[in-house]
Amino acid sequence: MFKENYNVIGVMSGTSLDGVDLAYINFNISERWTFEIFQSETISYSDEWQNKLKNAIQFNSAELEQLNSDYTKLLASIITEFISKHQFKDIDAVCSHGHTILHQPQNGLTLQIGNLPMLQQLIQQTVVCDFRLQDVQLDGQGAPLVPIGDAILFAEYDYCLNLGGFSNISFSDNGTRIAFDISPVNTVLNYYANALGLPYDSGGSIAQSGKVNTVLLAQLNELKYYKLPFPKSLGMEFVNQEIFPLMHSFSCSIEDKLATFVEHIALQIAAVCNKPNAKLLITGGGAYNVFLIRRLSEYLSTTTLIIPDDKIIQFKEALIFALLGVLKLRGENNVLSSVTGARHDHSSGIIFK
Repeated sequence: MFKENYNVIGVMSGTSLDGVDLAYINFNISERWTFEIFQSETISYSDEWQNKLKNAIQFNSAELEQLNSDYTKLLASIITEFISKHQFKDIDAVCSHGHTILHQPQNGLTLQIGNLPMLQQLIQQTVVCDFRLQDVQLDGQGAPLVPIGDAILFAEYDYCLNLGGFSNISFSDNGTRIAFDISPVNTVLNYYANALGLPYDSGGSIAQSGKVNTVLLAQLNELKYYKLPFPKSLGMEFVNQEIFPLMHSFSCSIEDKLATFVEHIALQIAAVCNKPNAKLLITGGGAYNVFLIRRLSEYLSTTTLIIPDDKIIQFKEALIFALLGVLKLRGENNVLSSVTGARHDHSSGIIFK
């Protein structure tokens, strides 16, 4: 018989390279799933680690192996410090996503570093991790994995939209959960903000000062990915091979490129979230991009856009990977084949006790 209460730490690092998100969460499963986030924080990456993670897609196998080991040690020190700082005594598991370096499900390949057995040995806690690999081995996309959490914890919304390194959407269609990556977001916006010496475009103010390049916008919207049926998912490979070469081929200003890409993001999201009078939950760092949210609201005039409190905005993915870990501990399915295209629903992840 499974217990009804779990205290776990969710750990997430996204493609936007903001840092490591940590959240200490209680789940209660008496009649329905409820949760409370007690403590949460983001530990920013040093410039050195940002550069390593940004360039790791070009590493050879030996360099990746070393990076995996070094990153696991870094993650262990961050988690240990989080536990020590808040003096957590009751921890059922640490549920960690790791950091995605390679994601090529069409080639049967996905790599999230920081999921080595040494993580458990260093932090001396039960660890649940490496959630994507099994799904790819079952011919799935290995992504997105958050939708089962949307279905369990946020069922009152018609759409759950996350605006991180990429935008991804989750919704129910005739009782079946559908989810996929829509387009790049902060992977591109932050890149151009970095070119101006800024970590990101605060509130979208730089983009707002630019003008949309209609030719570039049309070419972005014509990219093949947007016409593919789901299940589908995106990685940095798409940004590096499709988005940046196209953006770099235009000589317009960075302000104009940002304005154009914000318009592209809004258009692609609006094309998906087209149910009238819907409730759309928006989380992730992009929820703070006031200009992007304004452009999105223009295209979704009958939709109610709901931006929750800071804890949900910033730590929803850490929350849901914590939930995936609990489901794995209980031996219950935590990945939906309707979302990833895997051969069947399954309970994914590895447990290091």
